[in-house]
Amino acid sequence: MAQVIPGRFTAPSDTDVTVFLIGMRINKLHRVDRWLPIIKNMTTMQIHLAKHPEAGMLHAMNWFGRTTMMVSYWRDPQSLQAFAADRESPHLEPWRKFMRDVAKSDAVGVWHETYVVPAGHSEAIYSSMPVFGLAKATSHVKIGRGTNMARERLSGQAMARTENAAS
Repeated sequence: MAQVIPGRFTAPSDTDVTVFLIGMRINKLHRVDRWLPIIKNMTTMQIHLAKHPEAGMLHAMNWFGRTTMMVSYWRDPQSLQAFAADRESPHLEPWRKFMRDVAKSDAVGVWHETYVVPAGHSEAIYSSMPVFGLAKATSHVKIGRGTNMARERLSGQAMARTENAAS
């Protein structure tokens, strides 16, 4: 279990980040033959990406239920797109197989959303949490003077104030 870190922290928005949400919805529980391969393939992809940080994925987290979701943070959209199209990665062939064998069925639905977030356009707070989310993907910084409120963290000067407070 991840260690809870007391206090209030943020993930300074000093770099661009690409946020990729992907998941599936099991529409027909009895069609294990349709949804179980998707879970196995996603697991393979995540293991591959964890072993190959040069691919550009910074961090990923999963939630499971009838609708699953993985939130991942990427260095840039080009890295995400390169992984998706790379013939050597464990994505392209499973995606083609899904499109050929499963997509025409309504047994399982898949979805994804991509957000390109420029530096200075995100805000995060973590209170008595393990290092989590964007902070785990980028940096985990104690909140100090000038970063106590969301509007301060969203302002373009929040990172500079955080660095000055730390020194």
